[in-house]
Amino acid sequence: MSEYIENRTFDEIKKGDKASIKRTCTMKDIESFAVMSGDVNPAHIDPEFAKKDLFHKIIAQGMWGAALFSTVLGTKLPGPGTLYLDQTLKFEHPVIPGDTLTVTVTASNLDKNPAKRIIDLDCQCVNQFGKVVISGVATVIAPTEKLRLKPRELPEMVLSEAEGSWYKQLISLKNNFPPLKTAIVHPVDACSLMGAIESAEEKLIIPILVGPEEKIIEAAKESKIDLSPYEIINTKHSHESAEKSVELAKRGEVEALMKGKIHTDELMEAVVDKDKGLRTGRRISHVFSIHSRHYPKPLFVSDAAINISPNLEAKKDIVQNAIDLFRGLGLGTPKVAIISAVETVTEEIPSTLDAAALCKMAGRGQIQGGIIDGPLGFDLAISPESVKVKGIHSPVAGDADIIIVPDLESGNMLYKQMTFLSQNEAAAIVMGASVPIILTSRGSDELSRKASCAMALVYARNKFRYKKDE
Repeated sequence: MSEYIENRTFDEIKKGDKASIKRTCTMKDIESFAVMSGDVNPAHIDPEFAKKDLFHKIIAQGMWGAALFSTVLGTKLPGPGTLYLDQTLKFEHPVIPGDTLTVTVTASNLDKNPAKRIIDLDCQCVNQFGKVVISGVATVIAPTEKLRLKPRELPEMVLSEAEGSWYKQLISLKNNFPPLKTAIVHPVDACSLMGAIESAEEKLIIPILVGPEEKIIEAAKESKIDLSPYEIINTKHSHESAEKSVELAKRGEVEALMKGKIHTDELMEAVVDKDKGLRTGRRISHVFSIHSRHYPKPLFVSDAAINISPNLEAKKDIVQNAIDLFRGLGLGTPKVAIISAVETVTEEIPSTLDAAALCKMAGRGQIQGGIIDGPLGFDLAISPESVKVKGIHSPVAGDADIIIVPDLESGNMLYKQMTFLSQNEAAAIVMGASVPIILTSRGSDELSRKASCAMALVYARNKFRYKKDE
């Protein structure tokens, strides 16, 4: 839009005068219009639904195109001061996201009665192929006072997904997978117990409750949970709960572990035990997946909970674990950003040296399945605007799927900032052990715990399928 908008008064308008605007339709435009109007008809806002029926296909997204006529009338012809009286429109062809529309109004019928000032304007909307998609007539009262105005700066509209949207996406990936038989480690508080039971009701897991039976029953009473369908393995304390759960996994009696009210260090001590634990040839690491309202896709971050100051060899496994999870969820080939404080390699910042080495290791096949770049600042990893400003050329920058942090401190602070301050939903599991470990924060809500169970289920079942195919 120009710096000023200026109207054409009733006396200035001549028959045949016209004005146009051009806009490209995006899915964000459609969703914004639906939010403002309250129109949740799937024929209007769901392209997949619209494909099912020719009639729906014709009117799908047409509501947004029709609204552009009002923009022309209110800002160009006649412009500011125009009063809308009537409109008739015909939707002739579909408007879909990606279409570039040229919307034109033409003064066709002038009633030169100054008392009425009524004007009919022909309305026509054509797409990038020159095809008329919407046509009709708008009737307005033209202004008499000449106006030249500087437009008000509009507030920025940020569309955020509804609560639980990433969880719902994870659930949709589970297909008809049978639930994971899962040891719930020390579920002695209402939150961890409720998360496990709700996940069971969603058919994500079959929980085996491992902990002091009296405390588990007490937590169930507090939350009004019926424990009769579930097996309880009684233990004396949290340390025994961890050891017993790991033992069940090692014997193949459960397919996953889920953290209850137990400290991460205590649980992981049993997991990494050289003789009785669940070690593999891979370093164990933590991956959380978060859905931010300000990023267009889920973002995976590692490691925020296990490896305090990982060396290069540990970081190689951390990267590979995160890639394996992403691919195991059926999300394709991830773009992996190795982040640091700066995007240049400098010996004064060791994490930049590690980032450069990891990229070279990926080029030599020591890390597989992802597109890797670094060092990158966090802003460069996720912000196309920052990439443009700094002139970075990278297949990952501005569009990362996975963020690899330098150490646990930075990762943990990033995780908590995103989940608490930004109020984003997250799911988390531990990779690199012989079974997935659902490792959420003790402060995680039931939704995060269910999302984590869904992620573990999809990964575990897909991993099994891939092994069979090999």
